[in-house]
Amino acid sequence: MMQEKTYNDQKIDLRVWKRLVSYALRSKGRVITTMAVMMMVAVIDLVYPLMTRYAINNFILPQNTNGVWLFGALYLLLVLMQSTGVFLFVRGAGRLERDISFDIRQETFTKLQQLSFSFYDTTSVGWLMARMGSDVARISEMIAWSIIDLMWGGCFALGVVVILLSLNWKLGLLVLIVTPVLAVLCVIFQRKILVQQRNVRKVNSRITGSFNEGIMGAVTTKTLVREQAAQEEFSQLTGEMYQSSLRAASLSALFTPLVFNLGAISVALALSVGGNMTLSGWMDLGTLAAFVSYATQLFDPIQQLANILAEMQSAQASAERVIDLMDTQSDIVDSPSIVESYGDLFEGKKENWPPIVGKVEFRDVTFRYKTGETVLKHFNLTVEPGQTIALVGETGAGKSTIVNLVCRFYEPSEGEVLIDGTDYRNRSQLWLQSSLGYVLQAPHLFSGTVADNLRFAKPNATDEEIRKAAQMVHAEEFILNLPGGYNAQVGEGGGKLSTGQKQLLSLARVLLADPKIFILDEATSSIDTETEALIQDAIQTVLAGRTSFIVAHRLSTIRSAHRILVIRAGTIIESGSHDELMNQKGAYYSLYTHQYRNEATQAIMQ
Repeated sequence: MMQEKTYNDQKIDLRVWKRLVSYALRSKGRVITTMAVMMMVAVIDLVYPLMTRYAINNFILPQNTNGVWLFGALYLLLVLMQSTGVFLFVRGAGRLERDISFDIRQETFTKLQQLSFSFYDTTSVGWLMARMGSDVARISEMIAWSIIDLMWGGCFALGVVVILLSLNWKLGLLVLIVTPVLAVLCVIFQRKILVQQRNVRKVNSRITGSFNEGIMGAVTTKTLVREQAAQEEFSQLTGEMYQSSLRAASLSALFTPLVFNLGAISVALALSVGGNMTLSGWMDLGTLAAFVSYATQLFDPIQQLANILAEMQSAQASAERVIDLMDTQSDIVDSPSIVESYGDLFEGKKENWPPIVGKVEFRDVTFRYKTGETVLKHFNLTVEPGQTIALVGETGAGKSTIVNLVCRFYEPSEGEVLIDGTDYRNRSQLWLQSSLGYVLQAPHLFSGTVADNLRFAKPNATDEEIRKAAQMVHAEEFILNLPGGYNAQVGEGGGKLSTGQKQLLSLARVLLADPKIFILDEATSSIDTETEALIQDAIQTVLAGRTSFIVAHRLSTIRSAHRILVIRAGTIIESGSHDELMNQKGAYYSLYTHQYRNEATQAIMQ
């Protein structure tokens, strides 16, 4: 699996955040409205102490009630405006977070559909789930809430400074003298907290991967009696996360009272010096009260600004991971001219597609994986339309690589693969893959009904077409015995069905798609003999008139193939029909007779 890249979360990369903020700007009206509302809330917060100053100087000290009702009405209006502003902000930011998360996940999922097999060869499911889940959620929350809060905190702090200096610049400077100390503390503590948060994120990604492996490998874990070992490994991961989270929480717990103490010092200075100025007649009592109020509130936005900046710094790695995933380039890309003529992976220009007859050629093909391993070297093969080609050989010989090259899941490192005489890179991927039928050794079904899964091949298929396809591959008998028949739920991954039943549905699905080229990858290697007979008969129905490649495990299933290729280290060492190869008494003969003896021995023992 992939070695995860080391991401930079030591500083804020504004280019990354600018890219992500562009998703918020898709809802420009909502962003502008939310920001305007937050500025209004900040202004009202700044007005409250001035209202208190006015009340003290004009109503309380002179013991005068003239105009108090008008003052009360204005104060009530401000409260209502602020309450409305907070409501609009929470609603707007919540919707903005949802929109950002939706757009990023949609684009990322589309990217995942476009990436080639080589990407999935080196990328773990846990890594992808962490990116699509926690990372996207984190950055969408940052953009929707924290950046808007950043604007509010900045406006409010600036407003407080301006008002303090305008009311009394000498006392204002004295109150603000502790601000640099707070800034230094913020930097020191946030860096220390950030170290622990980074550890939490890294371990969290490993925990996600461990969850995935634990779920996918639950049967293997039980059969090998590794429950205790798996529990200990998982406990070690969660223990690491617990310790890092605890240290981060402890630092935060220490940081908060320090900020409060600095705020208290600022308020004490305002009361001490301001009180003397008030007693000396240099300042009125209302202004002193306003000073104390502003001094009390000043450190809230400063602390909030520090927290937001630290959180942005902390989320930098999440942002870069998501951007990297979205910017990942597929190894297989159609050129702009091909897309112009034949369409892309999602929208095909079928009116320009030449029909596929089914001739397949490998011309001097060399293929190596991104890891550098060479599987095929100067490989040549010609398959005529309608022929069935069986590929046999030991594990790692290159059988699956050959059929994946036919499907253009990979492309040759050197040489050409031609479909009907044309290099398939001169046609769109969708042109070829729309005419492919692929049945895997472990067929995958999607959550939903039997009918839903069959319609994956042909969404507009009628009920009659579905039934006909199922009947042709002998699947209808078991389908009708399911609760609900064609409307029966198959479960996640087809978990409610046996392997043989899933294979029959996969064959019916292929038959509905009516492909010109058919791939069967060891589809009978893990089923019982009775089901194998049904599948073999179904395969003959599916193969009729189609160019077919069969990767064979049980050699008895490929006796009717037009040509059998024995592959060793990416090279064809024998080629011919079953009878021809048996008469040669070479590698195929040895494989076949050895397997036949083993199966006969097993049958006797049963």
